[in-house]
Amino acid sequence: MCWLSLLIRRWTLDVGCWTFIFFAVLLLLSETRLFCPELYGSDAQSFPSPIVDIDANLKQLLAEEDTNNDRKITVDDAGPEDNGRGDRRFWLAARDGKTYEVSGTYHLANLLQELKIAQETGQSRINYERIFENPVRRTSRLIRETYWDGLTRRIDGTNLKKILSDDKYASAGNHFLYVPATDSAAFDYFVKVAEQQPDLKLRVVCLPEKITPDYVAEELAGGHGLLTLKLIPEKNGTYSGMPFVVPGGRFNEMYGWDSYFEALGLIRDEYVGLARAMVDNFVYEIGHYGKILNANRTYYLTRSQPPFLTSMALAVYARLPKDDISKRWLENVFRAAIKEYYDVWMNADHLTEIGLSRYFGSGKGPPPEVEPGHFNAIFQQYADARGMDPKIFEEKYRAGEIRSPALDGFFVHDRAVRESGHDTTYRWNRDGDRCADFVTVDLNSLLYKIETDIAGAIDKEFGGTLRLSNGKTEKGATWKARAEERKRLMIEYLWDEEQGMFFDYDYRVKKSRHSYVSATAFYPLWAGLATPDQVSSIVRHALPELEMPGGIAASSKKSLESVRNRRSERQWDYPNGWAPHQMLAWQGLINYGYDSITQRLIYRWLYTITRNAADYNGTIPEKLDVVKRSHQVFAEYGNVGTKFSYITREGFGWMNASYQVGLDLLPGNLHDSLERLIPPEWIFD
Repeated sequence: MCWLSLLIRRWTLDVGCWTFIFFAVLLLLSETRLFCPELYGSDAQSFPSPIVDIDANLKQLLAEEDTNNDRKITVDDAGPEDNGRGDRRFWLAARDGKTYEVSGTYHLANLLQELKIAQETGQSRINYERIFENPVRRTSRLIRETYWDGLTRRIDGTNLKKILSDDKYASAGNHFLYVPATDSAAFDYFVKVAEQQPDLKLRVVCLPEKITPDYVAEELAGGHGLLTLKLIPEKNGTYSGMPFVVPGGRFNEMYGWDSYFEALGLIRDEYVGLARAMVDNFVYEIGHYGKILNANRTYYLTRSQPPFLTSMALAVYARLPKDDISKRWLENVFRAAIKEYYDVWMNADHLTEIGLSRYFGSGKGPPPEVEPGHFNAIFQQYADARGMDPKIFEEKYRAGEIRSPALDGFFVHDRAVRESGHDTTYRWNRDGDRCADFVTVDLNSLLYKIETDIAGAIDKEFGGTLRLSNGKTEKGATWKARAEERKRLMIEYLWDEEQGMFFDYDYRVKKSRHSYVSATAFYPLWAGLATPDQVSSIVRHALPELEMPGGIAASSKKSLESVRNRRSERQWDYPNGWAPHQMLAWQGLINYGYDSITQRLIYRWLYTITRNAADYNGTIPEKLDVVKRSHQVFAEYGNVGTKFSYITREGFGWMNASYQVGLDLLPGNLHDSLERLIPPEWIFD
């Protein structure tokens, strides 16, 4: 019985009661949504769930509201026209003759998505809750319930078709699958798969024991393909592939640093087993390919990406049972991390004479994964200098018939940029792009974190020592000393007291710091190597240059404008913002107690994601323009995750993760504001 009926029964109708009833009626007539549960129902099932003709309503909705014919309903759909088309109002027709109004871009987009889902699943009922679902809750629910599954892949006989559908792997009608020389069981298994499934047009190739730049550039030319990952033996004598998450869109393979951020989102959403499986795949890569690869494709056999393995493993381990099985798992991961540390990040290509590390992707000639024509302007420049046709020059250069040390050097730096994950940026443009000439804030912060992680794990988890597979014993004190020495060198070479932040250091040419303000300024906070005074200075100096309406920009506007030979926009620069930068900055600031600033930055980022999802049919993109708070980023490669019909199935890996992790870090009052889509400037000073 509703509250009004109870009041009437309890009180006699004296003057005071009539006065109360008068004001109660005014409340009911106002916009305040008070209602009696007996009359209206208190749960979702009491609201209508009409049975509709899915195909007819879907066709009519598109005809009326999808005015630009892209099979989405967004704020870009023009209207209303004279005939009412595009008026942001639709009447859903039920089979019993009733009609139900749905209005507004966001709700119409939800209706379109739900109709499409119903069509695909053979359903005929439409649930009102899904149409009128709050955009924050809808975005988070779809990430948790749908997108992670949509991004999950396995490399095995059952699941190969899904990943091979990516045309990057096709060559002369075949799909090449490469198996490391050290995994004969995998080779035998996939040869059988190729025989049993001829429709896959699969060519299984065993890699040589030693992978060289010449092999990747010359012998794999025209035959690049997918690299296998870990297989799990099954009881029936066959195998299943260890699962992993891909970023999404054209990135249909397991990437290096993306996987760390994706794992944080997976752990938050209770997919701990999947996050652990990704760590296991990285251990497999180190053991069989020598490093965590840029991604598991032959293009990337000669380079890695920013290293996060120990951080990823510890995040997973924190959610595992504290038993001997989990401890042995962690030991195995840390043995692999130590091997990669020595073999990759401390090798002659990466460790410089000043004791700090640089990015350096081994290889020969142009990186083979780029789209045709990507380096046309570069080849044109060198061809003109020789009076040659650019196409002929490129052909002869690739064939080794023309030697050009300067062009070779250009590609050394280009591959270094790609290993950094920041491909591309003007950050290392100092009289030309020279990434390999710099020891960087981000890489050395990551290596400091690895060194401290190893020291801490050995002392806290492994009893003070860790024996490696080669018989060598590692001690925590050794790794702690390494971390302290790296920290000392970073302060000596990278810390700028006058400007109040860390900068990359040009150790080869200028022998000086390069004052290009980048979001990587927050990496030392995330790694925990900065002093409190340094953090205070970074917050005072870097944050005003990098904080934008929609979050942290990849670089400052002032730094970008200082580049004299800038010819075009690059995606890892102002005004663009990226999920990994946000997440690392949030955690870095939290590490030093800057909670209020963190909440503001999180809110800006999540508001931008939510606003774009609400206005653009659920779009969750790869990156954002944080100045305009828009997903419409057109620099270089465009914006992955924005091209789909009806409904996105994946979002984008690290963007999904940043949304889920960010929501967990927001206090309740800011959750409420976000759900009401209140812009940040109304909330924060």
